[in-house]
Amino acid sequence: MNERNELPLHQSILADLWRFFFRLLYYKLAWIYDIFAAGVSLGMWNEWILTTIPYLDGDNILEIGHGTGILQVELQSKGKNVIGIDASRQMGQQAFTRLKRHGYNPTLVTALAQYLPFPDTNFQQVVATFPSEFIIDGRTLIEIHRVLQPRGELVILPYAWITGHKWYKRLAAWLFRVTGQAPEWDEKFNQPYEMMGFTISVERIVLGSSNLPLLFATRQENNQKLS
Repeated sequence: MNERNELPLHQSILADLWRFFFRLLYYKLAWIYDIFAAGVSLGMWNEWILTTIPYLDGDNILEIGHGTGILQVELQSKGKNVIGIDASRQMGQQAFTRLKRHGYNPTLVTALAQYLPFPDTNFQQVVATFPSEFIIDGRTLIEIHRVLQPRGELVILPYAWITGHKWYKRLAAWLFRVTGQAPEWDEKFNQPYEMMGFTISVERIVLGSSNLPLLFATRQENNQKLS
């Protein structure tokens, strides 16, 4: 969810390089994704993702971009009926292995968020943690709106701000900032969701030396289909 077009040129170049590396990491190098994520987050990656858990109180949940399956395991441990989708087959393999290792039966689908292979009004909640630009794609939002039940909720953890004065924390915060991965919050981030018929609220969470914005997009009561 970065604002690439508003970045200075040097930051835009860094953001492009970061995006290229991230795609490589997410697909061909998925087997080292957890190690890299732990490193750049100063060991907070899993904790960041799991901050969504108290807000996922629905029984029927779809996770978009399940990654290596961190949230899938936690939700299954709480008895939730959860399905995960991801565009990366390699991530699907990583998540499958993690879930089986913890004794759970994976329900994972390789699919794009813009074309969700599920019936209308099928989920009480949809969740996405640290999603890329697909989460503000109009087609994605149409699909999420379609598969959510009336008053169903989309929960998004878009990024994290690292705080603290130690040199390594300042370095990590700088890296996130210059690559566009942790921009300053702006109410205009709500606009794509409001335009697609969602009611928006935002909550800030402080977790150790980091601040996390959680965005909640609630589907309106009416069943009108977007197109």
